[in-house]
Amino acid sequence: MFPAASRAMSQVFEAPFRAIFLKMLGLTLGILLAIWVGLQGVLAGFVELPYGWMETVLALLTGIGAIFVLGFLIAPVSALLAGLFQDEIADLVETRDYPNDRPGRAMAFIPSILMAIRFTGVVILGNIFALFLLLIPGVNLVAFFLVNGYLLGREFFEFAATRFMPVAEAKALRRARSGTVFMGGLVIAGVLAVPILNLVTPIFATIFMMHLFKRMKAGQAI
Repeated sequence: MFPAASRAMSQVFEAPFRAIFLKMLGLTLGILLAIWVGLQGVLAGFVELPYGWMETVLALLTGIGAIFVLGFLIAPVSALLAGLFQDEIADLVETRDYPNDRPGRAMAFIPSILMAIRFTGVVILGNIFALFLLLIPGVNLVAFFLVNGYLLGREFFEFAATRFMPVAEAKALRRARSGTVFMGGLVIAGVLAVPILNLVTPIFATIFMMHLFKRMKAGQAI
């Protein structure tokens, strides 16, 4: 488990994967900038105050609020965009680490988008739990890891497995190795829980589960 996680985290910062991350981050920031401009336009068009200083105070407060909201949206938006690059990431892992193995089959466009949407929902849920962690320690920490460990492990393991086998077989393998997959999901949830580092979660999780699946199929210790 931990050799696969260590290898995945080191690869996140290697040049080919870093290039994907920078493209994903650039698109994310572009979308967030568009949201920012849109919010400012809506505010200017619909809110009129009698005094100029009131407009200045309102602009300052909404600006602070917008920064907070956009900061919350960085991880979910990057997760949604990650679906565009997930097969590219998996192909790189196979080429660099498993050149002699049968290459995997890229996921069709619609299923890949649906997986990205599901993962985005998981990230939003995870970020909401992370916000609550600041207020109520203990129970929410446990809930955060249990929920995200299960969902993230399932989503990313099935992505890796379906590159090499039919969907039904991938689901059956995931159920048969549910403990290992859940532990892998907990590792991903740990990355998701760390601010800033959570930006690399989709890339790390894809690489990590590719290694985990390969080790599992090869009968290696996990």
